[in-house]
Amino acid sequence: MVTIENFNFKGLRAIVRVDFNVPLDKKTFEVTDDTRIRGALPTINKILNDGGSCILMSHLGRPDGVPQEKYSLKHVIPVLSKHLGREVKFADDCVGESARQLASSLKPGEVLLLENVRFYLEEEGKPKLPEGVSDEEKKAAKDEMKKRQKEFTAKLASLADCYVNDAFGTAHRAHASTTLIAAHFPGKSMFGYLIEAELKAMDKVLHSPDHPFTAIMGGAKVSDKIMVIERMLEKVDNLIIGGGMTYTFIKAQGGKIGKSLCEEDKLDVALQILEKAKAKGVKVYLPVDAVNGDAFDANANTSVTKVNETPDGWMGLDIGPETVALFSGVIKNSKTILWNGPMGVFEFEKFARGTSAIAQAIAEATAAGAFSLVGGGDSVAAVNKNKLADKISYVSTGGGAMLEYIEGKELPGIKAIRG
Repeated sequence: MVTIENFNFKGLRAIVRVDFNVPLDKKTFEVTDDTRIRGALPTINKILNDGGSCILMSHLGRPDGVPQEKYSLKHVIPVLSKHLGREVKFADDCVGESARQLASSLKPGEVLLLENVRFYLEEEGKPKLPEGVSDEEKKAAKDEMKKRQKEFTAKLASLADCYVNDAFGTAHRAHASTTLIAAHFPGKSMFGYLIEAELKAMDKVLHSPDHPFTAIMGGAKVSDKIMVIERMLEKVDNLIIGGGMTYTFIKAQGGKIGKSLCEEDKLDVALQILEKAKAKGVKVYLPVDAVNGDAFDANANTSVTKVNETPDGWMGLDIGPETVALFSGVIKNSKTILWNGPMGVFEFEKFARGTSAIAQAIAEATAAGAFSLVGGGDSVAAVNKNKLADKISYVSTGGGAMLEYIEGKELPGIKAIRG
């Protein structure tokens, strides 16, 4: 397999799938968090330093095939230009005349950014169908879209001499720019530095962890994490469970949960997970106390109770101080740590302390020699909010892709290059 490190881009135009799906200010459209842009810089700079040129493609938001100002990638140009220290050209259509002309005239050391690939339905390959269409019409529409997607992919590929995928966040999607395009560049398709680092970090956690190994799973629903939890039970010594899914476990064990979030249809699943863990000798740590709110609101009244004694009309919205101490102790005694999902309603300041405390404990464990991998929107947000990113071994850019990789699923964007 070709690697970016061993490939010489001199005189070549590289089309690079980056992940510039960054948050923008709703009024000014200015980039409010440039983490993903910075993540792509090592790959872009390697190509330029070799004497090659870069054609960057990405999605932004979910425009569903409709060009919209708020989803235009032109808004990232000021930040990207500043980081690269050079002008970035912009094509107002990813496969139109401007893209063809600008790409063909690109000189070594120059960078071209294409407009949002999701302004075309062909990128995702999903036809828009009205309500009530027959199965026959659905099949015809899908077949037609497959043909159009093939043509769209060929147009993107025609702009360049080689392909680099550096967008781990979309590697679990079989889209034109993340998967199909690789086939147009046999022997000249490779991962960028970001994806290489992601895979290395995850493979270390999955295949060669030091023990004790602790997985911390948070978030709202057990159903979102069942596959990951089951895979982790094969590998970890400790499983910490927090967030909204706590209460499905607590109710399953007969606890009182008030108005807390609970998946009634997953109570048996929660008990099965606990049984499996016990059989495999994995210690499961559930919260022992909680910060409750009398409403799902940033300004709700709060109270702290035992996690299984939530008062009627109240809901558990964060882990309590005893739980913070318990979880932090387990984390600090670990040698490998995987964290996905918040411990509470992190977006509300009153209920963010637990998640921040976990981020802090992981940073301390890392400083003491543990390997830590953090992924998923709120977990990463907690790390960044507490300015701990440089104190974690690896912060993943792809929450969904990371979970699917950990589940053991084959990611289309990875398979397209690894084969």
